[in-house]
Amino acid sequence: MEHARRSDVRSSAQLIDDTPLAREIADLSARRRALEGVAIELPNRTRVLTVSNQKGGVGKTTSTVNVAAALASLGARVLVIDLDPQGNASTALGIPHDPDTPSVYDVLIDEFPLADIVQVSPESPNLLCAPSTLHLAGAEIELVSQVAREHRLRGALEDYLATSALPIHFVLIDCPPSLGLLTINAFTAANEVFIPIQCEYYALEGLTQLLGSVRMIQRHLNPSLQVSKILLTMYDGRTRLAQQVADEVRAHFPGEVLQTVIPRSVRVSEAPSFGQTVIAYDGQSAGAVAYREAAIEISKHVPAVTSNEDTNEEGTL
Repeated sequence: MEHARRSDVRSSAQLIDDTPLAREIADLSARRRALEGVAIELPNRTRVLTVSNQKGGVGKTTSTVNVAAALASLGARVLVIDLDPQGNASTALGIPHDPDTPSVYDVLIDEFPLADIVQVSPESPNLLCAPSTLHLAGAEIELVSQVAREHRLRGALEDYLATSALPIHFVLIDCPPSLGLLTINAFTAANEVFIPIQCEYYALEGLTQLLGSVRMIQRHLNPSLQVSKILLTMYDGRTRLAQQVADEVRAHFPGEVLQTVIPRSVRVSEAPSFGQTVIAYDGQSAGAVAYREAAIEISKHVPAVTSNEDTNEEGTL
């Protein structure tokens, strides 16, 4: 009788260990262990990535700040340029951005040096931010009459990188979800386009529009621009739709899509309300682990050695 009872207990424990939740917890624990002590090779020259998607609500700003924070936690010096008038990236990095704060608006319109507006995030001395304010909402109109309106961010960034006392390894530019002069400035300043895509039905349609914009920028303003990496966000492995979208994106872009996917996560959603990235808010959560893995993948990518300096002519749209 006692032997039978012990057998039943063992069988129940085995069943519990084989549940989807138990497998998920075991997988997350293994991934956490794999990240312990991981080091990345820092690039010899600054990599400038525009984080863009013309479709809103895809996790663009969330991915910008969390990838930046993950890279900083791995030893890279990272600058986030907040080009979205909503200023959500500045908020998530704990950077003040009230209307009186010197911001990217002053750089684009009044030609402030970028160094005059860059602030250090309280999360890490390696994590810097050029904040946005609401004034940036009017920059789209004010830039129309400016000289070299598409190249203003590029010139300011080049000057900043040339005079920075310490090397900047990565620059991530968070764009508004539209193709206006702010986004065009970001495309012109960058060498790489990093695209977050939500795992839902309209993902490929939005991606097609974005790739058309990238080709236009390549032809007229920045031949060195290239699509670098694509990150699948808000992934829910329990749904067939998420798996189908992921499979379809990987089929179309096998070399660009990161192996890491970002799951739907309460912790990722909560972090900005505390003025933090999920890396600082809950570094052991599934979302934080996924963003660290994505950052490692991005760091291993070696882009083609081209630069804006290779182009003799500056075009205009």
